[in-house]
Formats: sequence, structure tokens, C-alpha cells
Amino acid sequence: MSENRIAIISIIVEDRSASATINKILSDYGDYAVGRMGIPYKQKGVSVLCVVVDAPTEIINLITGKIGMIAGVSAKTVTSKK
Repeated sequence: MSENRIAIISIIVEDRSASATINKILSDYGDYAVGRMGIPYKQKGVSVLCVVVDAPTEIINLITGKIGMIAGVSAKTVTSKK
């Protein structure tokens, strides 16, 4: 595996029924989590999550990919250059 990088995984949840699946994925990779913030945006009917991880690029991509494949959920990542 490559060296660890710091990344922010941004997640927008449009279907709240996906929350349990998202939480399971994040729990499975909890050893890499640095912090997490969730904001329910009731006026728009969505939730916005920001998850900071310190992990190898392969793991970051795996987490983002698994979450992004969930129906009603969008996920993107910003990764440190170092």
C-alpha cells in the first residue's frame, strides 16, 4: 500500500434510508477516521457529511467508491498533496 494521505470525503445524502449503509461503511474503516461532521439541511431535504481520514490512497478511494455507489448518495474526495 502507498503512504497515508489526509483526505476529506464529502457526502451528500438525498435518501435518508441510506444512512445505515453509510454508517456501516464508515464504521468498517473507522481506524482511518480522524473526525466527522454531519449537517442535516432540512430546508433542502438532504444531509451533508464531511469525513476526514488519514489513510492510504487505495483505502480512501475504496471508501469513497463504496459510498458513492449507494442510491441517493453522492461522494467526492479532496486529498492532500503530501
